[in-house]
Amino acid sequence: MPETRRWCRVLRRGMHRSTRAPIVLATTGVVLALALSGCSSGGPDATPTATRTVTAAPTAGSSSAPTAGSSSAPTAGSSAPTPTPTPGPAAGSGSGGSVGGRCDTGSLSGSIAAGSGGAAGSTYVHLALRNTGTTACTLQGWPGVSFVGGGDGSQIGAAATRATNSPHPTVTLAPGAVAVAPLQVAVAANYPTDECDPVAADGFRVYPPGSEQSLFVRDPDFTACRSDSAGLLTVFGLVPEGQAAE
Repeated sequence: MPETRRWCRVLRRGMHRSTRAPIVLATTGVVLALALSGCSSGGPDATPTATRTVTAAPTAGSSSAPTAGSSSAPTAGSSAPTPTPTPGPAAGSGSGGSVGGRCDTGSLSGSIAAGSGGAAGSTYVHLALRNTGTTACTLQGWPGVSFVGGGDGSQIGAAATRATNSPHPTVTLAPGAVAVAPLQVAVAANYPTDECDPVAADGFRVYPPGSEQSLFVRDPDFTACRSDSAGLLTVFGLVPEGQAAE
């Protein structure tokens, strides 16, 4: 053991001298390093070797950040499907002749037909309503009637009074069938001129029962009174053609 220690001291002295030389052979350095490694394996004269900590830098592309395309956001075109619109009710095909079975104004035509003739100071005519539609429909009650004139359908005087005690059944009209409402027209000449204020009429405005739309029925043979106090018209209930009493 003393010989070994002495030999290690000699090697250390030689190594210290070699480091001061300008040029040191690589082989000599290797030999000395191997010899010293054997000397440092134990014993009180062994000198510990100093160490240094080095932190490795990340290499290119080793970042922990998510790579392109790794986002959790939805990709283009991945949106929720567009809801399919719920279709609304289909447009209905009207019957062309009725609304809930009742004859509407658009499926009727009007005319004036001869009635039972005249009475004292009055004339009776029949207001006829024909079903021009393609399906059967019904009429029930009293039509609204008034004189119109002036070439523009302006109402003249008071509307017809209803004879509410007259028959007024529900009349079912097949296509082309006719219902009639007897119409009593008082003679305008029966009233004083200043009370009547007479004027020639173009015809009648007629509202079928239950309708807010009217028909124009031409008949220029009557004189109307502009004054509302001189009521000339009285209308009876609608009945099937041929069944009117007046």
